[in-house]
Amino acid sequence: MAYTTIDDPSAHFQTKLYTGNSTNNTAITNDGNSDLQPDWIWVKSRTNTHYHDLRDSTRGVTKRLVSNTNDAESTKDQSYVSFDSDGFTLGDDTDSGGSALNTINTSSNNYVAWQWKANGGTTSSNSDGSITSTVQANTTAGFSIVTYTGNGSNGATVGHGLSNNLALILIKRRVDDGSGNNFNWQVWHKSFTDDHRGAINTTGAIGSPTDLVFDTSANTTSVFGLGFNNTSNQSSKTYVAYCFAEIQGYSKFGSYTGGGTVLGNNSADGTFVYTGFSPSWLLVKNNKDGEGWFIFDSKVDDATAGGNAVEQRFQINETQAEVRTENAFDFLSNGFKLRTDTGFLNGAGDSFTWWAYAKHPFVSSEGVPTTAR
Repeated sequence: MAYTTIDDPSAHFQTKLYTGNSTNNTAITNDGNSDLQPDWIWVKSRTNTHYHDLRDSTRGVTKRLVSNTNDAESTKDQSYVSFDSDGFTLGDDTDSGGSALNTINTSSNNYVAWQWKANGGTTSSNSDGSITSTVQANTTAGFSIVTYTGNGSNGATVGHGLSNNLALILIKRRVDDGSGNNFNWQVWHKSFTDDHRGAINTTGAIGSPTDLVFDTSANTTSVFGLGFNNTSNQSSKTYVAYCFAEIQGYSKFGSYTGGGTVLGNNSADGTFVYTGFSPSWLLVKNNKDGEGWFIFDSKVDDATAGGNAVEQRFQINETQAEVRTENAFDFLSNGFKLRTDTGFLNGAGDSFTWWAYAKHPFVSSEGVPTTAR
């Protein structure tokens, strides 16, 4: 049975739905069972084709990254006012010239905000690796925000602060090359072979280890390893890494093969994937070239249709608004089941990478089982 040490996932991860008003000092309060002060916020307009907006409390609320391009970090100081004890406060979402940015607080736009807790914005210096890093970590929930400056050495290591083996690493170079050229996001997932990696702002295939982005042979419970690729470890350049460890009953990282093994290829009655909890949030990528990265969220679906079927999707490498994929998944008490034959989620014989968070643990720390949605 998948017992967990986290009975209430909302203490560490929450989804908040809200409507923008273009007004400064607009407080957005979370509505989970527990209060959550976010340290990493990922916001997307549900109704309009605007950028994904990613901020964290280590770099500061004014520093924006976006998942749908390789843009360097930018300063947008009129978007957020603060990260609060149970939510966040928005600015009027304009630039310094007064033009609307449209990413987090445009009047009448509907938004989704995915929020992770780290350590309340409190960081510490970490010298576990050959590169000294700045870390704020939530070891209970397996999440840390890591900033570091590259040294250009193959086999360099960076402390992540989690005391567990990592399941996923997202790295973004924060600065351009001085001539306006930017660098792709890089992701390593525990299901990838050797040092393979992906780029979440593209539809590219999971790529070759010869790119020397990661050196996963150096990964331990205290550090992750790097090559000397400019996207992850150029000398004197600054980076941010979001690091994740798997926590039983709360988070899970895995892979599946499209079409199932018994019920037939490309079947609408497709593969069941065990997570050990009732999912609230799921990210999926078909590993082949030309396929995007998609987020599904049960709270978004509860706000539209409800039931076990989860249909509304967000493509994180694109600006498009929320889109419906009919009967994409069932989110069940202990995993998710594919219900579509669409190729980007269930292509016959294709390999898929996924990452999920719990709405409810399958069995709580007290041995109490949950049910499906």
